[in-house]
Amino acid sequence: MAEESKKGADVAITDIYNVEAAEILANEAQHLPILEAAPIYEKLLSTFPTAAKYWKQYVEAYMNVNNDETTKQIFSRCLLNCLHIFLWLCYIRFIKKVNEKKGAEGLEETKKAFDFMLSYVGSDIASGPVWMEYITFLKSMPVTTAQEESHRMTSVRKVYQKAIITPTHHVEQLWKDYENFENSVSRALAKGLLSEYHPKFNSAKAVYKERKKYIDEIDWNMLAVPPTGTCKEEQQCMAWKRLLAFEKGNPQRIDAASANKRVTFTFEQSLMYLYHYPDVWYDYATWHAKSGSVDSSVKVFQRALKALPDSELLKYAYTELEESRGAIQPAKKIYESLLANDASTMSLAHIQFIRFLRRTEGIEAARKYFLDAQKSPTCTYHVFVAYAMMAFCLDKDSKVAHSVFEAGLKRFMHEPRYILEYADFLCRLNDDRNVRALFERALSSLPPENSVEIWKRFSQFEQTYGDLASMLKVEQRKKEALSRTAEDGSSELESTLYDVVSRYSFMDLWPCSSKDLDHLARQECLAKNINKKVDKSSLPNGANIVEKGSFGLITTSKVGPPSTKLVYPDISQMVVYDPRQAQGLEIPAVLSSATSTSSVALVGSGNTKAVDEILKVVSPALMAFITHLPAVEGPSPDVDMVLSILLQSTTPIGQLGKPTTQQIPAGPAPSTSDLSGSSKTRFNPNGSSRLPREGHSWKRKDLDRKEDDESISVQSRPLPRDVFRLRQLQRSRGVSSSQTGSVVSGGSAFSGEQSVSAD
Repeated sequence: MAEESKKGADVAITDIYNVEAAEILANEAQHLPILEAAPIYEKLLSTFPTAAKYWKQYVEAYMNVNNDETTKQIFSRCLLNCLHIFLWLCYIRFIKKVNEKKGAEGLEETKKAFDFMLSYVGSDIASGPVWMEYITFLKSMPVTTAQEESHRMTSVRKVYQKAIITPTHHVEQLWKDYENFENSVSRALAKGLLSEYHPKFNSAKAVYKERKKYIDEIDWNMLAVPPTGTCKEEQQCMAWKRLLAFEKGNPQRIDAASANKRVTFTFEQSLMYLYHYPDVWYDYATWHAKSGSVDSSVKVFQRALKALPDSELLKYAYTELEESRGAIQPAKKIYESLLANDASTMSLAHIQFIRFLRRTEGIEAARKYFLDAQKSPTCTYHVFVAYAMMAFCLDKDSKVAHSVFEAGLKRFMHEPRYILEYADFLCRLNDDRNVRALFERALSSLPPENSVEIWKRFSQFEQTYGDLASMLKVEQRKKEALSRTAEDGSSELESTLYDVVSRYSFMDLWPCSSKDLDHLARQECLAKNINKKVDKSSLPNGANIVEKGSFGLITTSKVGPPSTKLVYPDISQMVVYDPRQAQGLEIPAVLSSATSTSSVALVGSGNTKAVDEILKVVSPALMAFITHLPAVEGPSPDVDMVLSILLQSTTPIGQLGKPTTQQIPAGPAPSTSDLSGSSKTRFNPNGSSRLPREGHSWKRKDLDRKEDDESISVQSRPLPRDVFRLRQLQRSRGVSSSQTGSVVSGGSAFSGEQSVSAD
């Protein structure tokens, strides 16, 4: 145990949000004296301030040693932030213990504690036992007069009536107890009260069933840690948000105050587990604001900033709320806290504070702050651009804006983005002379590798404001400047039709079709790489890859057409290859002679006689089709699928009863090595019979279903498996053997004279 504790402490130092280490420390603390355990609990609770189970362990440790004062202090720290029913039950147990010897005064204190507890956690789905315990406590209170008895019965009735309209696990049991209570007091009065509250009870029971579905998705033992994007964290976050959406919809149709109280309770519970999620805090605060409780929204933001002090988003959202309700000074303090952050975020804080000052205190205050901010060494060009555009667009003062841009140019001439922003401003003033001067100054000082965007904008500017000569001149200068950075800049200097496209386009209007545009883009890419071997993945889809082959020859290979959709292979027919499962026929992949009726040597499982008998039945066209299939090393084609494709062929059918002659190209004669090893085509008899549906129709129209009078004689030899399946498919579709005189597929035909009747 000591070793585990030490290990947990070491891990907790390096990773304070390590859940496993926290559990080890908590388990160790339970076995230590309270004076030794207290520092461990304080450390755990500083990291997990909403962990109700750790608070419960901590407070119970002090309760066990009867340290009531420290116990009260701990409860005051945790109760309102941890709305967990078991922690609150521990609180009630403590209150009962403290007040049990105080007589009537102690009973009254206990009653107040129950009321306090139910006002916070009474709407919890697990609060049924608390309602029952409170009712039992009220019933046990001593009375001496009839008036006190009447007052006690009235108190019990009110608690019952609240309990039976609260969706909890024990709502049905509470209803039965309430019925018994009312009937025991007065049957006449009970009838009216029960009929009044029965619909409300039914509504609570229905809402309980719906709420339970959302509650069951939540892990109540989860600790509040910063989000890391794990699947479990995302699931828990969405489970809480679904529960919140359910509660916001007021499913029980109760009054607005009660409904808002339940939503508040659900938000508070969610923050026990989503304590480090800024979006949950923001949703909670904005919900309060929309509900009309701006003060509550402010309190939520204040709590959120204590939980997440580094969250800029929450600070900006909080300033919006304060500014919107006219609280300028609190908003200003938040901006000052933002400005105290690190330099990486200070420029944005400067910009937003300048805008805030202009909105709230005027132009002069904003100008004064800008003059101070620009002296800061951490001030970036963004602040100059923001203030200049604010002066130009809001204050309508182009002179101030121009002065700001010029002042910034002395510091940020090396920033291409600042140059472009300044150029845009000058273009708005129609000051084309100064725009050209700005581009020239920038291009003379920037290195070529940083001037690409400047050249591009300069070229666009000339296309809009310049004449043809200036436009072509800038284009040529751009090519010369950028070609210096390329390995081979000779091709960059040549003008292409793609340059004309770029000059004569406007927004999404192009002087050519998209097909032509793709062609030009490919050609430009090829021209750039014509003298070097390129990686195919670096070229656009659909481009011809130009590569240097042997002897210096240029060879090309085609890349697939461009596609915006990611296409995945069809693996529905894929099977795992196992040589032990190879059964059936194994057929060489080539023909042995040039004639279509030549004999083919088959290597099977050893029964060559049976194979020869099968070959006599199979037509030459079918044999040619089979033998021209590519050699397969691994899973073989599915016989059923091949036959189904042949049956669905849309190729014209030959004349019935007459052979269809067709030249069948002969393959090379098989060598000895072709008859064994990997150069075999294996049939998988156990393959899937799943057939394709797209592109084919199962219905055969315009076929004469009458069989010819002349039937084909039945061979006495057994049908091979593939031909037998062919006949099965024919019969299932109502096509006789004579109607399939020749089924042509892929240049091969099944001859009617050689087909076999399956009758």
